Parts: sequence; C-alpha cells; structure tokens
Amino acid sequence: MDNLDFGSILALGLALFVIIAVIKSARIVPQRSNFVIERLGKYNRTLDSGFHILIPFIDKVAYAHTLKEEVIDVERQACVTKDNIQVGINGVMYIQVVDAHQASYGINNYRYAASQLAQTTMRSVIGQTDLDKTFEERAKINEEVVKALDDAAKPWGIKVLRYEISDIELPASIKDALEQQMRAERERRAAIAKSEGERQAMINVSEGQKQEVINLSEAEKLKQINEAEGRAQEIELVATATAEGLRKIALAIKEDGGRDAVSLRVAEQYVKEFGNLAKTNNTMIIPAELSNIGGAVAGITEVLKASSMNKSA
Repeated sequence: MDNLDFGSILALGLALFVIIAVIKSARIVPQRSNFVIERLGKYNRTLDSGFHILIPFIDKVAYAHTLKEEVIDVERQACVTKDNIQVGINGVMYIQVVDAHQASYGINNYRYAASQLAQTTMRSVIGQTDLDKTFEERAKINEEVVKALDDAAKPWGIKVLRYEISDIELPASIKDALEQQMRAERERRAAIAKSEGERQAMINVSEGQKQEVINLSEAEKLKQINEAEGRAQEIELVATATAEGLRKIALAIKEDGGRDAVSLRVAEQYVKEFGNLAKTNNTMIIPAELSNIGGAVAGITEVLKASSMNKSA
C-alpha cells in the first residue's frame, strides 16, 4: 500500500513536471512582435511572430517588444528663442522598434531616453530660431528635430518617424504685443486695399472720360467728313446740272426761233427783277436806259450772236 502510494505520488509529480515543462517551453509570439530569448542569462536569439519551443528552465523570454508605431507625449518644456523670449512647448513623438536586440541591450528604457532627447533637441533648435519663425517654420523645426533624434536613436534599435509640436505657450505680455502687431498689420492691409480700390476707381473714371473724348472727336471727324463729302457732291451735281443746262440752252439757241425765245426770256427776267427791287427798297436808282428795255434786250441778243459766231469760227 505504501509502495503504491509512493508510486502514485511519483507519477503525479512527474506528470506535473511535464506539464510545467511544456508550459515553460511553448511560446506563441503575436503578430508584429518580437521576443528576445536568453539562455542561461545570455542573449540567444530573437523570436518572430508564431509558435516556438524553448528549453525549459534554460531558455527564458527576457524582453518582449512590439514592432508597431508608438506614440509618446513629450512633456511641456521651457525654451528660449534666439531673440530671448521664453516659450513653453508641448510635443508628440512617433517611434518604432526596428531591432529588438538593440532595443533590449542598447539602452535601459528607450521610450524615456527618446522623450528626454526630444526635449533637449527641441531646446537646441528653438534657441537658434526667432519667435516669429517658430510659428512660420513649424514644419521645418519638426524635420530638424526628427533628423537629430533619428541619428541619435539608431544604436537603440528604434526609428523616430515623426515629431509634431502640439502647442506653443507664450507669456501674457508677448501675446498682447503680438495681438497689437497683428491688429496694426490688418489695419495697414485694409488701408492699402482701400487706397488701391480708390486709385483703381479713379483710373477707371479717367479711362472712361478719355475714351468718351476720343469717341466724340471721332464722331465729330466723321460728321465733318460726311458733310464735306455731301457739299462736294452737291457742288458737283449743281455744276453738272448747270453745265447740262447751258449745253441745252446753247443747242436751243441754234435752233429756229431760239434767239427770239432767249430775247423774250431776258426781257421777262429783267422786268421781274426790277419789280422785286422796287418792293424791297424805298430808294431806287433808276437806270437812264429804263425806258428802252428793247435796246437792252437787243444788246444782250447781240452778245449772244457774237458768242455763237466765235464758237463757229
């Protein structure tokens, strides 16, 4: 009975030992993770994601690292700018483990080390930048900090992906001065915009007046040209009509009875014009030959006759 009890206890103990050994030896590494294995206190290997078997009581998981991107808040720190203005800066840093072995043995706590390095680097970069540039060139400052941190963190097996300034806190006096400066700048821009608008309006008005004067002068010029052309055409038509009339009169005179008709027409016009002269003037000068109208007509007839003879010659 005693032997049976001892054997049962021994078997139970052996089974318990096997169970513990299996638990100790079996390891499942999650996705995007690395386990650092030490054998008898010395680095042995790095396990990637999956199922692995260890030697019980000899191998152990010394460090477990995630390969995912980590976000670290960088605490507020006081920085002095190049123009001796103290500002408080909060930041956020994004890092990633790229070598689990170096992250385990290169430094004691890479998260804390990276945070402290980010603070000192930020103070150095801000110390070389004026206050106005800290707002205008925030992206450039972030790039400089990332470059400095990444170079320093390479022996630690981590990579600094990004650094972002989350907040810049200014003293109250500096805030008031900046607000006054921005207010003055906005007023200056408004005054410039107003003056530019007035200037453009005056230019537009003057250009309109100039174009109006040009249009009026062009219209007057065209009017004068049209009137001149009209008068020229009128004179030409009158001259043509007069010449045609004289030509027809000359032809009529050559015909039978033409001279007698001309003499009669001249006598009629003579009497008519003399009558009109008597109506318009109270005082008249009467020609000595007034009683001899026939003589005047005969004289004109002789002139026409002489003119015809000259033309025939």
